[in-house]
Amino acid sequence: MAGTNASAKKKNTKNTVLRVLLYVVVILICLFTLYPYFVTVCTALKSRAEIFSMNGTIFPIKAIWSNFTDVWKLAPMSSYMLNSIVIAGGSTLLAMLCGIPAAYALSRMKFKGQTAFLGFVIVSQMFAPVVLLIGIYKVMMAFHLTNSIIGLIFINAAFNQAFAIWLLRGTFLSISSEMEQAATIDGCNRVHALLRILLPVAAPGIVTALIFVFINAWNEYTVALTLISTDTFKPLTVGINIFNGYNMIEWQYLFAASLYAIVPVVILFVGIEKNLVGGLTSGGVKG
Repeated sequence: MAGTNASAKKKNTKNTVLRVLLYVVVILICLFTLYPYFVTVCTALKSRAEIFSMNGTIFPIKAIWSNFTDVWKLAPMSSYMLNSIVIAGGSTLLAMLCGIPAAYALSRMKFKGQTAFLGFVIVSQMFAPVVLLIGIYKVMMAFHLTNSIIGLIFINAAFNQAFAIWLLRGTFLSISSEMEQAATIDGCNRVHALLRILLPVAAPGIVTALIFVFINAWNEYTVALTLISTDTFKPLTVGINIFNGYNMIEWQYLFAASLYAIVPVVILFVGIEKNLVGGLTSGGVKG
């Protein structure tokens, strides 16, 4: 009996130590991840003189909250923000409208060249926009879509299409086809079964694909910088470069504007947090 108690006590001690180590590792990872944002907030609250001071510290000596309101006066932030919302939202909508039918076809239908098409989808994800930048610019010029929000919507949707198709295909494969067969017996055709049965069940995966496409389109910088020259059509990622002058970088305004760029993504994450894990899990099914 004494040996059993000692063994149980030793096991509990081991579990406690492992749990403490796990918490320590998680805390360290969180601190490492959040540190850049902490520096961003501290810098956004400083004055220009304090930022360039040789005796400066991470924490601002005197917090200047007016920096967050000054950026709206010094730059057309509302226009930049609206452009980013339109571009990211339009790209997400277009990618999902094309990605859902494509993913459904790849998960439910068998056709010649399906394996080759899936391979093409994966390979297309390997090319970064910067590699194809010259070709993209020439194509956009041919279609008169340079310096256009519509052009950025098409480009962002195209570059995020492969990821959306691949994730949604895995989501549809994780759903039993018997549900559609039952709907067909009840009188639904394939389209109605997709809209009424499959899409509601696949909602976590769809939401996950949606948020990742939105974030990628929201954060896109290189293509927008190349295609957009008019200040009116610049998204937020490009527009805040107005504080990066030839002679002086207004770091306090640049960091304050960057924090505004983070807000919509954070709100979106908070709104879909419950569906995110389930969507990633369902989207990882092999087929």
